[in-house]
Amino acid sequence: MEIGGSEGLLPVEEILSRYRNDREKLIPILQQVQEKLGYLPLAAMERIARAVRVPAVEVYGLATFYNQFRLNPPGDHQIKICMGTACYMVGGQIALDSFERRLQIGEDETTPDRRFSLERVACVGCCTLAPVVVINERVEGKVTPTRVDGILLELGLEGLPEQKNSASEEGGKTP
Repeated sequence: MEIGGSEGLLPVEEILSRYRNDREKLIPILQQVQEKLGYLPLAAMERIARAVRVPAVEVYGLATFYNQFRLNPPGDHQIKICMGTACYMVGGQIALDSFERRLQIGEDETTPDRRFSLERVACVGCCTLAPVVVINERVEGKVTPTRVDGILLELGLEGLPEQKNSASEEGGKTP
């Protein structure tokens, strides 16, 4: 959802009207705006700052301090990699690296077509299934790099980037 003009900020205005521009309610305001829009766009944070009479940098600082807030729009398929102790110890970082390579995005980013977003999360409470990935609220356990490929194929990612690169390199060679 793009935020542009006054129409895009209507949900923000609606939320702000419930709080009477109360600075002490800044976190609940940010939470509700993110719930409504899916993330916290810069225009929304600027509007909130004006309403609660704080510098925009203070709102931005708060939004970047807490990892519950997203500054980028989420993808259609939200991929969350657990980095709790159990998951980290048995390959959580390897799973994250695999998703980053295959999707060609980093942590807390969304693919240009907005189909996939990737984020690191704390423990999701499924330690016996470590390493765990949560995709669109569905838990996937024992995730290996091979399983990453399978998950992405299930989600409709055709031709993984690594496959495209190696295929084009092979096609360019002459015997």
